[in-house]
Order: sequence, then structure tokens, then C-alpha cells
Amino acid sequence: MANKVNFKGTPCKLAGEFIAKGAKAPSFKLVKKDLGEFSFEGKSDVRLLLNIFPSIDTGVCAASVRKFNELAAKMPNVKVLCISKDLPFAQGRFCAAEGIENVETLSDFRESSFAKDYGVLIEDGALKGLLARAIVIISKEGEVSYCALNSEITKEPDYDAALNALK
Repeated sequence: MANKVNFKGTPCKLAGEFIAKGAKAPSFKLVKKDLGEFSFEGKSDVRLLLNIFPSIDTGVCAASVRKFNELAAKMPNVKVLCISKDLPFAQGRFCAAEGIENVETLSDFRESSFAKDYGVLIEDGALKGLLARAIVIISKEGEVSYCALNSEITKEPDYDAALNALK
């Protein structure tokens, strides 16, 4: 799988390899808006759609959160997790201002192993230290059933492909 992406056409190296379809999804702990901990330990009651992106304060990232919020209301047995390095305060402020209620924002600001385990940590360039734009769908059993890493960070994810993978 890919270990680089582009930011406005300039290559950026990623730490490790992007997670592959069929892989066992690594466990992770991220920070919720209330500063509590969200834990994924390999299995879930519902399928998880991970919307991973650099920062909620950019137009494309904000658009993806809005779009998945809209789509999440129509997806039974799916929990959408919007994951970035943003502070939980910024995520909460954005969600409150936008009326976002159908997704859960999670922060990797405490630098857990999540970014490296999933192969989305940007190692160089202007966005060094942030997360690349990707979609990962995890089955209830903890297997990656779909994964897509955007080759260009400034482009929105393929919503239709993600939704088709959930059917």
C-alpha cells in the first residue's frame, strides 16, 4: 500500500504503511470532545467508519465532517468517527456551530499509536505531524472491510465508494 500522499501536488511521506483491506484493525485510544477516552479494542457492536483528516479547521476537512454527519443519519448499524489531531475543544466548537450530531469527533493530539498503526501520520512537509486524509471501515468483528487513502490531501474523500462498501 501507499506510504506517501500529496499536499497541493507536493509529496509527503507517511510513517509506516497504510492499513490494508482484510487486516485486523489495530486497537486504539483517542480523546473525545469531553476529554474522556474512546477505546476500540478490536470488536464493536456496530461497524465503524473512520473519517481521518488533517484538521477540522480547513474547508475540505470540515466538508467531510458535514457530509458524513448527513450520511450517518441514514446508515443503520454504523458509527462514524471523525479523527484528526485537532484539540477536542476545536472539534466541539465546530460541531456546536455546525449542528453536527450524527458523528463522533476524536482527537489524536496525545499522540497515541493510532496514526502510525493505521499508516496515516504525515512525516514531512507543510503538514508534518498531522493525519493524512483516509477512510477506513471496520467490521463488527474488527476486520478492515474498506480502506481508501486520498493521494491528494486537498481533495474530498470518495463518499460514494465508502457508502457502497457499507451496503
